[in-house]
Amino acid sequence: MTLRKHIFPIAAAFLLGSCGHSADQDGLGHHHHDHGHEAGEMTTEISLCPETAARFGVVTETIQPRPFSPALKVSGEITSSSSSQGTASARSTGVITLSKGIELGATVHQGQAIASINGKGMAGGDANAQAKAAMDAARRELDRLEPLYKEGIVSARDYNASVAAYDQACASYSGSASGSGVTAPVSGVITDLLVKTGQVVNAGDPIAVISQGNGQLTLRADVPARHRNMLVTITGTNVVEPQSGVTVTAGRMLSNASTTPAQGGYIPVHFTFNGQGAIPAGTFVDVYLLGSTRDALTVPMAAITEQNGEFYVYRQIDEDCYEKMLVTPGASDGERVEIASGVKPGMTIVIKGATVIKLAESSAAVPEGHSHNH
Repeated sequence: MTLRKHIFPIAAAFLLGSCGHSADQDGLGHHHHDHGHEAGEMTTEISLCPETAARFGVVTETIQPRPFSPALKVSGEITSSSSSQGTASARSTGVITLSKGIELGATVHQGQAIASINGKGMAGGDANAQAKAAMDAARRELDRLEPLYKEGIVSARDYNASVAAYDQACASYSGSASGSGVTAPVSGVITDLLVKTGQVVNAGDPIAVISQGNGQLTLRADVPARHRNMLVTITGTNVVEPQSGVTVTAGRMLSNASTTPAQGGYIPVHFTFNGQGAIPAGTFVDVYLLGSTRDALTVPMAAITEQNGEFYVYRQIDEDCYEKMLVTPGASDGERVEIASGVKPGMTIVIKGATVIKLAESSAAVPEGHSHNH
């Protein structure tokens, strides 16, 4: 498994020299303890006074077996759901000009003009101008027939046909003889801009995709086809953004995983959830598909450090002494990792600030006479 490496930019001298000296401390701020390791026995104990540990966010947890759901880790992508986005489309054919400030990431309001379309000079003439001419002609014909119909000179059939022709002409006209406007169908952020100023568009062409903030999102997880049988046992889903480490819990599964056909060796599984602004649409994520729950000894992922391909946790022995312990990580659910070997229930493990302890460890060796017997 791969565990994130952390870098903590604190000078070692500052860490080790930040504690007040006392009669039982050496010049590096280490406290001397007499716990009586046998002579020649290797120790991985590290001293760090409580004040420094608290200042730099060192937090511990006494570990005990707890409910844990081993997960299958796969890749996925966050997209906006159809209910939380809208597409602005061209109403006529012509050359498009984007409004000022319209670009990717811009915030727009429903009904706001985002572009205009000019059909002048287009081959075959301006379709919208032609529609305007047809509407005007239909209006004149209707005005001519209406008084004749009232006098009984024109039949109801001819009059109704004239009304229908006028209504049809009105429907074909976008509202401007020289072109048309494009407006935002919903309020939100422009997440996809499909055209550039000066481009020729046709009526009905999509212009921009607008996603509503904090709306429903869709997660697509790509599961290797060989794990199809596991999909029917999924009890939950953790979604992790690899760069920031932000974790959210996905909602209900949209697709029937047991019957979804594989595509290129993978089964696309879809979930819906409310992103709450934590992970934006368009983000590629790590997806942990949680299986059945069992009791296990676990620690948060941040508690584990890696060195030369081996994994360690730091155990707190007393208030200012820590011990580096080699462990064998097992399954993960995206938040916690099962420890297959190396720790026992009841041990107090550093779960936050492990890099502070690691920095103190690498900054100075345990001085002579600093021994512990537990």
